[in-house]
Amino acid sequence: MIHFFVTIMPYRPTERTEARRAETRERIVSAALDQLAEGGYASASVQAVARRAGVATGSVYRYFPSKSELFAEVFKRASARELEIFADATGGDERPAAERIAASVEAFARRALTAPVRAYALIAEPVDPRVEAERLTFRRGYRDVLAGVLRDGVESGELAAHDTETVAAALVGAIGESLVGPLARSPREADRREALVAGLVTFCTSAIPMERSVPV
Repeated sequence: MIHFFVTIMPYRPTERTEARRAETRERIVSAALDQLAEGGYASASVQAVARRAGVATGSVYRYFPSKSELFAEVFKRASARELEIFADATGGDERPAAERIAASVEAFARRALTAPVRAYALIAEPVDPRVEAERLTFRRGYRDVLAGVLRDGVESGELAAHDTETVAAALVGAIGESLVGPLARSPREADRREALVAGLVTFCTSAIPMERSVPV
């Protein structure tokens, strides 16, 4: 009796296959980002994203098991970019803390009002719990950036000693809450946007506990 032995080699994706998978995944995420910016989270069904990406709906599910998983990645990408810009605006340690915070608030508000649908989705639109978790993570990131600036201000003597994390969290809450209504209404007039930005910057800088000189 002749026995034949067949060796079955495990399948190993080639570099080309892996590159193609990565490209498809990125195309899906990019399409989801575009859909979010155009119609918000409510409009961003898996089917809509698949059409925009030029892939089958089943292909989306091969990379992301659910809409929540897909948009958790989308929120992470989009929010990371916004947080980076926010932090960059506070750069330049030689500037007063109040000026650095004013710059970051202005940058954030202007970007939000320029793309209101996208900003509303990232800030306040009702989302799934998995996506909300990403939102809260980045909200803490904004708090940490402002807390760092406030600590610098206390160390330099510009600001009075205070609980920097609490004040920073309050500022982040004020920024978000102040923008929710205008973003939902999508204000287009330049004068309305300018007044809103100016008012928000003034409020935030006024809320900072400045050091007061003691008369001799």
